[in-house]
Amino acid sequence: MSSLILDGVDVTGYHIFNDAKVQKAIAFAKKAHHGQLRKTGDPYLTHCIHTGRILAVLVPSSGERAIDTVVAGILHDVVDDTCESLHRIEEEFGDDVVKLVAGVSRLSYINQLLRRHRRINVNQGTLGHEEANNLRVMLLGMVDDPRVVLIKLADRLHNMRTIYALPLPKAQAVAQETLVIWCSLASRLGLWALKAELEDLCFAVLQPQIFLQMRADLASMWSPRNQTGNLRRTVAKDSSPVPLNEKESAFDHEGSLAVDADVTSMKDLLEAVLPFDILLDRSKRINFLNNLGKCSRTPKKPQVVRDAGLALASLVLCEEALERELLISISYVPGMEVTLSSRLKSLYSIYSKMKRKDVGINRIYDARALRVVVGDKNGTLCGPAVQCCYNVLSIIHRGATWVGYPSTAQPDLWVGYPKVNLISARTKLWTPIDGEFDDYIVNPKPSGYQSLHTAVQGPDNSPLEVQIRTQRMHEYAEHGLAAHWLYKETENKLPSMSISDDSEIKASSYFSDDMENQNSVGDYVFQKYGSLKSGHPVLRVEGSHLLAAVIVRVDKDGRELLVAVSFGLAASEAVADRRSSSQIKRWEAYAMLYKKVSDEWWFEPGHGDWCTCLEKYTLCRDGMYHKKDQFQRLLPTFIQVIDLTEQEESEYWAVVSAIFEGKKIASIESDSNSSFYKRPSSNPFSSTSQEANINNKVHLLRTMLQWEEQLMSEVSMSETKTKVGAGPCSTPKSGVLGEVVIVCWPDGEIMRLRTGSTAADAARRVGLDGKLVLVNGQYVLPNTQLKDGDVVEVRL
Repeated sequence: MSSLILDGVDVTGYHIFNDAKVQKAIAFAKKAHHGQLRKTGDPYLTHCIHTGRILAVLVPSSGERAIDTVVAGILHDVVDDTCESLHRIEEEFGDDVVKLVAGVSRLSYINQLLRRHRRINVNQGTLGHEEANNLRVMLLGMVDDPRVVLIKLADRLHNMRTIYALPLPKAQAVAQETLVIWCSLASRLGLWALKAELEDLCFAVLQPQIFLQMRADLASMWSPRNQTGNLRRTVAKDSSPVPLNEKESAFDHEGSLAVDADVTSMKDLLEAVLPFDILLDRSKRINFLNNLGKCSRTPKKPQVVRDAGLALASLVLCEEALERELLISISYVPGMEVTLSSRLKSLYSIYSKMKRKDVGINRIYDARALRVVVGDKNGTLCGPAVQCCYNVLSIIHRGATWVGYPSTAQPDLWVGYPKVNLISARTKLWTPIDGEFDDYIVNPKPSGYQSLHTAVQGPDNSPLEVQIRTQRMHEYAEHGLAAHWLYKETENKLPSMSISDDSEIKASSYFSDDMENQNSVGDYVFQKYGSLKSGHPVLRVEGSHLLAAVIVRVDKDGRELLVAVSFGLAASEAVADRRSSSQIKRWEAYAMLYKKVSDEWWFEPGHGDWCTCLEKYTLCRDGMYHKKDQFQRLLPTFIQVIDLTEQEESEYWAVVSAIFEGKKIASIESDSNSSFYKRPSSNPFSSTSQEANINNKVHLLRTMLQWEEQLMSEVSMSETKTKVGAGPCSTPKSGVLGEVVIVCWPDGEIMRLRTGSTAADAARRVGLDGKLVLVNGQYVLPNTQLKDGDVVEVRL
């Protein structure tokens, strides 16, 4: 591939820069910014092109919306910093581009607003009405076209990459502002890649000594030298390499330690933050490591940069090891396309997790992760792709030893019990870490995220997380809320990105974030599974074979289960679409199986017929129920308990009751589908086109309103700090404006009403006074008060 250098900026591989409109924008910006220099001494145009290059990573390589986004990114500072006008930009580049440029200009108001408020209104803890109204108008405008946010984030990312040119106090102030405001927004919108790099750039500026130490500690843990010798070679379990009990926090830059200029400069620290696009492309990773290897033989590269390279190299080694295993294995579904990628958790996220859990760096199991994405032919092969995911999991866990629960053991007595015999086909690839398997495919996170997560001891005998999911799941996980508004053009397929940080999403799963705070895995497992009862649906997993099953009996306080398995109920398709709007038919199949077992009086392992069999499962130290054969040996086959939401649980047991009483379930299904409008879906790919658009807009509106509250809170907290002896302040609500914001169904119009407005007021506003009103899909009384983010429909 021939290189492409534009005004000193390497844009090789970014095909969108070959577009005539993009090249025209660069020429326009070059003329407008002529003679302007940045603090680094570079021509100002380089910042414009770098901003466009960051956007090129995040948008499709073609399509009018993508091109206009990159063009607006190149021109984002033209109006504010040159003599050019919005009118001229509209004449040259069209209406879409000028709206984006104007939006970015308005978005800068947030920084100016907060800075001016801190400077002028020293004694006022909240924004004034006019300030709050201006902020609200701007945020609602972002809901209509959030590409404005993306451009602003790309602009801020490049500014943070070059922040070493600013004096240290100003650099720290900008980093603090970036961390609180812009990293938060990137996280809320699901722009994980941008967020991770922004966080580490801020961390390097605000906490340079801790940043250096963590880079060195991870380099030591992941060194290739650890592939031989002591298998348990890690940082001491009880000693954290980072002073977690120090007075200053990562959020308080005022007491940050200055970097010793003779040892490591701020520029070196920023260079040790890996650009997110390197992690997106294997060829870029290899080129980066090759170039770093050449430089490492000379004193040009500081140690902290070489440590960052070693972290990246450890990922490459892990990726190659798993790739070899998959290539020699013939067990995964033939014809399925399997791709590998990897990601490094940001140092800032690792540091925050260490503080939150009070653990050492060696106990952060997701500091690095491999990702296996199984192709599903654009969603047409969801079932086979899910089967492949579980088979890949079995390849990674193959040969592991499962330690069972002795019948008299208590959770705190697991340690020291002998290992139970098992059947193992061959030498294991990596050793699974007990209690670190999460099945988010069977039990998706509240956000809609689906994936298999497992933590193992990697080839360097340090923790490594492996995430396994289908392409459809991957697309939603990587782009989150951003997916729907970045890729609306039907000809554009969502690209394969690989830097999300799904662990930051709050979830209710088998092993929540609080598990590491328990004394043992057993404590949490008993708490989780202690309430299981007969009839509960489960999934039987044996390699790539997924079968529906139900619990028949719970023994020994949940340590052992008797499970009825139906060999005629393949469950891969149902698992792939776990959170679909209607599960009634699936619940009926589970209920029929449970009734069959009851009617036949099957109650011991081995009972059953040609299509149904009762099997015994034992809870093991890895947190899973493994099958036990007639010789009391534990097998790789396991069951996954299906977590039911409150609505699902109500529906499921209603179906079970109907089946046992011989009633029809039509009424149950009718009740579940009675609402014209379903609550906003967490997965924008699971709805009709119209519903997806409205759901996405509602989700985005609520996200922006939550972010607005956070901005208000930041204003109040910063003002409270200026008052001697001030106590903690409460989070201010958007009530300073005295209004609520709703979305009108079905056109998606955003409407602002005064606080206390009712459903009748909304009907009156649209000229349909006295008509029936639905709020969030339910008919309501006229005097029902509306809340921010409600979806309102007035029926004619």
